[in-house]
Amino acid sequence: MIQNPILPGFNPDPSICRVADDYCIATSTFEWFPGVQIHHSRDLQHCSVLTHALHDQIDLRGVPSSGGIWAPALSHHEGVFYHCYTVVHQHQAATNDTLNFLTTVTSIEGPWTQPVFVNSSGFDPSLFHQEKDDEEEHDDGQKYWLNMVWDHRPGHHPFDGIALQQYDASEQRLAGHSKTIFKGSSIGLTEGPPLYQPNGWYDLLTAEGGTDYEHAVSLARSGDLDGPYEVHLQNPILTSSGRPDLPLQKVGHASLAETQAGEWYMPHLCGRPLLATLRCNLGRETAIQKAEWRDDDWFYLVGVGNHPKVQVESPQLPSQPWGEVPARIPFDSVHYATRRLPLNRTDRQPDKFVLRGDESLESCFRQAMLARRLGFEPATVTTRIRFQPDSFQQLAGLVAHYNTYLFHYLYISHDEQDGRCLQIHSCDDGVSSFPLGSDVIPVPARDLNLRLVFDDCRLRFSWSADNSRYHGVGSDLDASILSDDHGEHWRFTGTFVGLAWPDLTGQQLPAEFDYLEVR
Repeated sequence: MIQNPILPGFNPDPSICRVADDYCIATSTFEWFPGVQIHHSRDLQHCSVLTHALHDQIDLRGVPSSGGIWAPALSHHEGVFYHCYTVVHQHQAATNDTLNFLTTVTSIEGPWTQPVFVNSSGFDPSLFHQEKDDEEEHDDGQKYWLNMVWDHRPGHHPFDGIALQQYDASEQRLAGHSKTIFKGSSIGLTEGPPLYQPNGWYDLLTAEGGTDYEHAVSLARSGDLDGPYEVHLQNPILTSSGRPDLPLQKVGHASLAETQAGEWYMPHLCGRPLLATLRCNLGRETAIQKAEWRDDDWFYLVGVGNHPKVQVESPQLPSQPWGEVPARIPFDSVHYATRRLPLNRTDRQPDKFVLRGDESLESCFRQAMLARRLGFEPATVTTRIRFQPDSFQQLAGLVAHYNTYLFHYLYISHDEQDGRCLQIHSCDDGVSSFPLGSDVIPVPARDLNLRLVFDDCRLRFSWSADNSRYHGVGSDLDASILSDDHGEHWRFTGTFVGLAWPDLTGQQLPAEFDYLEVR
């Protein structure tokens, strides 16, 4: 049996693509760098991070929290992988800035081509590859670009429907005119539009309801590419809306894959809330459901109903586990991420990481942070650090980070009276606090072990000089604020744990870390 989620922690908006015996799943990375995680599986239950699609092709300086790279769409046609995605420069005003790009590659491991700008009329682009059929008017072997359309005008719903336009691959640009082919179902907030043609019908799979507890997967079909599209009689085909008892919530934003044996599976977005608060601090994750085409040529979940299952029947494929991600991973591992840009001024070896300071944890430009996704709870996170600050503006340490508005940070700094010391910086929806106040904790001038423990809604920091006896730092903090569901700012990502070094003096003093362990 498949145990959901198959991609735990911050891994939203899955787009799946099968080539021969290999399944690739691309997920959104928003303001984190590198852009777009690509996971590899051969049995749809064991997945491994293979690579990232975007490296030197992107510069995310200045994008807001939960901006950046949205909703990749991965496809493969005639030996070429195609990757559509949005770069969101601004998403908190009436007129959004959503730039859509396309890159290609012949080997999924890259490197991908430099992005081609396509349009910016909305987000969640995808590419439909029409197979050539001389007997059908639209079966002309062309490619078609789809995206949701954003309408900022008064009296209009901002989610204006799904538009389709021909894409000229030789000219690398759109051709002809854009046409809105689907306005959405009664659920509304229609987005995320991959298009399929498995059985003669054009099947449009959309996300609706918004990426919260009303999220859903809707299906519409048409006998003609341009529509009209009729909505599935039992729409939505997948949702957890109205069922707070289900372990998997917020389900939506899906894609489809057919196995070598003709079975169908649907990866989709989900969230797992903390029971005490209904906040999802692991972020938006990826689960998978088994589905089938029935005699009426409509797509349904296998079994009864349209609710997500935690355990799903495995496909008729040989099991191929990749092994667990170790508690300590080398600092040059593909599992690490940085904020908006690659790190500079670092010495990054597998078993040693020297980080030089940069801007604050609230900055949307340059941060000195190396982090990995939190994929399970409870969790204990530990690092060993060598750092000798000489100013109160130099702060290096261990962070539990959701975004620039939501984090808890234990750091080593310098105090004129107490010398080398520990302090905590917490940020709750953009409001900073320092829980220790002026009662900083003096610590010896030697290597220190810093630790944080996640236990449901509680987070606790501690330190040790010898990695055996740990001393608590302050009282329990609220871990649930590190979630999609807390605060007034947009929240689409998930919790990371990592090493951070804001140097507000600009002196770029080095801080050296031996490991980052997550158990």
